[in-house]
Amino acid sequence: MSDENGVKRSVRGDLVKVLLHRRTDRGMTLEPHASRCMRRGEVHELVTTDQRDLGPGARVDRVGFLGFVELTCAGVIDRGDDVWLDGLCIGTVLGFDACHFPNHYNILIGTGRLLTGGDLELCPELPVAFTQASAAAP
Repeated sequence: MSDENGVKRSVRGDLVKVLLHRRTDRGMTLEPHASRCMRRGEVHELVTTDQRDLGPGARVDRVGFLGFVELTCAGVIDRGDDVWLDGLCIGTVLGFDACHFPNHYNILIGTGRLLTGGDLELCPELPVAFTQASAAAP
């Protein structure tokens, strides 16, 4: 946690659609913003990448699609937050791609390998949480 950030609550939601595909030529771009305020009821896409050392403006080609999450509580999602799916920490928020905004953000998640919703055997209604990296499991 940086010196400018205090503690925060977790942002939680439920998976509403599972995605099964991956790409190596996607061309997403990391937004310069380290955080995004999220409203209850918004739907955003969860996307994994195994690319490393990505900074603002970086091109992200290697992606795996997990699915869409509907947020059940508002809050702030920060770069570096842990991402939990059904109680399992699957990776860390790397940032946001806004190519579909204002419809939704792509929330980019750093993982050890590209993961899809099929790889994790996801199904609708599974709980999703974004927690401060130093926080315990949801």
